[in-house]
Amino acid sequence: MGGLRLLHLLVLPLLGLWLGGLCQEDAAVYIVTMKQAPAVHYCDTLKRFGNSVVSNGTSGTFNTIKKPRNGSRTDKSYSSYLIHLQDSLLRRALKGENYLKLYSYHYLINGFAVLITNQQAEKLSRRREVANVVLDFSVRTATTHTPEFLGLPQGAWVQEGGPEVAGQGIVIGFIDTGIDPTHPSFSDDLSLNLYPIPAHFSGVCEVTKDFPSGSCNRKLVGARHFAASAITRGIFNASQDYASPFDGDGHGTHTASIAAGNHGIPVIVSGHCFGNASGMAPHAHISIYKALYKSFGGFAADVVAAIDQAAQDGVDIISLSITPNRRPPGIATFFNPIDMSLLSAVKAGIFVVQAAGNTGPSSKSMSSFSPWIFTVGASTHDRIYNNYIQLGNNLTIPGVGLAPGTDGDSMYTLIGATQALKNDTTENDMYLGECQDSSHLSEELIKGNLLICSYSIRFVLGLSSVKQALETAKNVSAIGVIFYLDPFVLGFQLNPTPMHMPGLIIPSPDDSKVFLKYYNSSLVRNETSKSIVKFGAVAKILGGLKANYSNSAPKVMYYSARGPDPQDNSLADADIMKPNLIAPGNFIWGAWSSLGTDSAEFEGENFALISGTSMAAPHVAGLAALIKQTFPHFSPSAIGSALSSTATLYDKQGGPIMAQRAYSNPDLNQSPATPFDMGSGFVNATAALDPGLIFDSGFDDFFAFLCGINGSTPVVLNYTGQSCKISTMTGGDLNLPSITVALLNQSRTIARTVTNIANDETYSVSWSAPFGVSVSVAPTRFFIASGQKQNLTVVLNATMNSTSAGFGKIGLYGSEGHRSLVPLSVISMITYNRTIS
Repeated sequence: MGGLRLLHLLVLPLLGLWLGGLCQEDAAVYIVTMKQAPAVHYCDTLKRFGNSVVSNGTSGTFNTIKKPRNGSRTDKSYSSYLIHLQDSLLRRALKGENYLKLYSYHYLINGFAVLITNQQAEKLSRRREVANVVLDFSVRTATTHTPEFLGLPQGAWVQEGGPEVAGQGIVIGFIDTGIDPTHPSFSDDLSLNLYPIPAHFSGVCEVTKDFPSGSCNRKLVGARHFAASAITRGIFNASQDYASPFDGDGHGTHTASIAAGNHGIPVIVSGHCFGNASGMAPHAHISIYKALYKSFGGFAADVVAAIDQAAQDGVDIISLSITPNRRPPGIATFFNPIDMSLLSAVKAGIFVVQAAGNTGPSSKSMSSFSPWIFTVGASTHDRIYNNYIQLGNNLTIPGVGLAPGTDGDSMYTLIGATQALKNDTTENDMYLGECQDSSHLSEELIKGNLLICSYSIRFVLGLSSVKQALETAKNVSAIGVIFYLDPFVLGFQLNPTPMHMPGLIIPSPDDSKVFLKYYNSSLVRNETSKSIVKFGAVAKILGGLKANYSNSAPKVMYYSARGPDPQDNSLADADIMKPNLIAPGNFIWGAWSSLGTDSAEFEGENFALISGTSMAAPHVAGLAALIKQTFPHFSPSAIGSALSSTATLYDKQGGPIMAQRAYSNPDLNQSPATPFDMGSGFVNATAALDPGLIFDSGFDDFFAFLCGINGSTPVVLNYTGQSCKISTMTGGDLNLPSITVALLNQSRTIARTVTNIANDETYSVSWSAPFGVSVSVAPTRFFIASGQKQNLTVVLNATMNSTSAGFGKIGLYGSEGHRSLVPLSVISMITYNRTIS
């Protein structure tokens, strides 16, 4: 897409001309796809490199390589031909009319993004060359110690040769908010092992004032930005959003460092050292495709352009910590420009990882839908930062705060901000308790004491900040700060906040009430005037700079989006398990942009501790790079299978992984996780590098699945340029390392094929059945030689009528120690055919 960047640079002046020519009040951005096949589906490419489907026979060698990576990138003449067709269509269909073409898509989908009116969109939709016209939609971000928690230093990194080479030769493409290239996590001169840019990668680095020449190196090998759709809407703020790959938000810098940041970078925040940080694949390469922005999020037209470019550049893995703001309309959630372009990326051999979304814990809250996308939910890990306040009545209240404690065992007087006002200040200002302005407070009263401040909704909205309150405390010589939670702050998780002085935030409304009750009851007042004559409450802070380690990890976080996977807007269930698995996403240290503003508490810091499925997805992207490095010819599905089938179902204590079920008091509202909470389980990095058996599938399988959806034939043709044949395939028929049945009508037989990528081995098969279902699997024991395949037949029979989901699993246990687990989910079941009389 060589012309894409030039097109982007011309958007602003052309937009002015377009608007000047005619007032177009109903103009909007549309994504138009054409019937001609995109480059990755081009028939000559298939002839040149052969069929991509692995045989379903019971024997034969394991051919995980689909075709040479991005081989069709060399056929630039075909791409140029597609662009010519697009431009010709616009000239003929909209002759003499104003329009503005924003992007040409030609590698993964054949189409373009264009600014037109509704009437013009209708004109285009009637053209025989046009397959589909979709209104652009918005997207959003889904927003260390974890290498140790995942066992990398003693496991996967050892197998790769250590962190100095872990991930080498693999390029991870990030569709996110950009990157800060000056951060040491992305330097290429910190390693003794100097590594070349992979020969299969052809990306470039944009050079702008914000992203000068030299920003890229052998670590950060590519960087572009995409904002044409946002610019046409008039919401792009160049001073805040940066018209360059530079990250003005922080989110993209954070996610890139989690997956592939350099090893051993000191984490220093507010002058305190919190250890060293490392990405999962510290020697992998990074390429940035900025399509999201601090002030408005992003739009599908820009995201599709970013994905298309990443695939052309030759990335091995795409990591998306973004989700759509709404469920895609139409006959199925899978048919949207983002997911369909990602399907073509998978066909090109690219493993795609996406965050599940932060819309949990309700059922069907999933924001990542398609079976070719590897969807990751968020869990805790075992490192936690706790600090406490010990009151004078011997009560101890937990808090959050990356802060030192008060000195020794000394107790300090507690002084509320609203009771420490200067004489000329009235209490009419309802925000005085937030400690944002020291000019109203009496230093004489507060000096040497603990200042009490209110943590209100204004902190959540960014109107007030902890940093400003700390500055206030410093100006009035307070020894430390304690924030109590305003009762109106509900449903928000408070991240541990860096503080340069003793301090904490009480994150519980109930604990805040207990604290305030003690404080108010200890005030001594004049009986006549009711003025305070003595502050009787005392406390000390026990610091939170040192990490503690919990045995209850991992557990599924309450905000992590849940299945079942909604197949359409009517919320019908798909025969597909989502998420695929869970990974650490809560309180994750990662690099932070020097100008990052997404988290006010970490502004100006080099690292930030934040949470979300956005943080979980890049963990898996980095681990996928290790698998790709070990097995260079693995298909995307083979990588996903290695991750899923080896996942663990148990926490550090050996008990079942738990899932939080409520925003309020989540640890008091939890129960054992199901596959719709955690997918196959918690990622096991070391086991994924030696999975034994693989469940593989390819583009043709996903294509047949899409063709099997009722009424999908024209839509499939629209996106792929290929015609459907008769297909009865459902999601349950895909050769996935999971089995999900939305409706079990009496009985169903399901086939799976495994391939042995290890040495010769004998496997035994066992299973546990979902409630209300009987299960049989054949064979129950088999020998499988290295590189050979084995078919498995699973028969499910409903034993009762139920609309409550039941869960079980199938286990394949090898004589050489390999183990593959297949989650089994049946959402509803009936034992007989119901008829309407």
